[in-house]
Amino acid sequence: MTWASIDLNADLGEGFGRWTLTDDEELLSVVTSANVACGFHAGDAVTMRRVCELAAARGVRIGAQVSYRDLAGFGRRSMDVPADELAAEVAYQIGALGVFARAAGSAVSYVKPHGALYNRVVRDEEQAAAVVDGVLLAGGGLPVLGLPGSRLHEAAEKAGLPVVAEAFGDRAYKADGSLLPRGQEGAVVTDPAEVVERSVSMARFGVVTAHCGRSVAVRPRSLCLHGDTPGAVGLARRVRARLEASGVSVEAFV
Repeated sequence: MTWASIDLNADLGEGFGRWTLTDDEELLSVVTSANVACGFHAGDAVTMRRVCELAAARGVRIGAQVSYRDLAGFGRRSMDVPADELAAEVAYQIGALGVFARAAGSAVSYVKPHGALYNRVVRDEEQAAAVVDGVLLAGGGLPVLGLPGSRLHEAAEKAGLPVVAEAFGDRAYKADGSLLPRGQEGAVVTDPAEVVERSVSMARFGVVTAHCGRSVAVRPRSLCLHGDTPGAVGLARRVRARLEASGVSVEAFV
């Protein structure tokens, strides 16, 4: 299934104190959904508040990007967290962001795991269920953004939560539809023209060429544009312009 419209999301608010990583203001002029770091892999109270205010002013949907508690490793280190602890920490992160979203006149509209947690819940049934338990604990029946066919989506659907299929124009895929681990050569697609072409192919036709050369069905409702890559803003603008020129409407999924 392909879509007449597609959502563009980006990971934002990925700073801490005086350190900043993403050009939040410029990216918020391009994307339709903002995955806001909630303080566990990046982000702090001031940053969350600022990004929520900017997003609300631009009509961009606010999503809680939850992760393992791993500021030093940017949430990209695998961790073994007990299920009840992980559920509580997911709910905590959603709740923290919710304060600032409401203060900005908006709300948390969805949840997306980050980094190692994102990859873990593709196959780990227990950790996936813990993330869903955390979403339920936070209340609101929020949609869950993630890879199609993941254990996370299975657990969310079982719990009655909406699921949203996501794809990545700048990440290499394996033949089974999962992402090539970042530690492997070629995991990140760096050629801007290739990122644009892959994004359009996924949005219009629901397919992407895997690292091995095979065509893989992805059928995304949302495309992620990473904000921490060099030239991220210019690339995001190119992707959006090409999508719209190809007849694909860019709008939020919520």
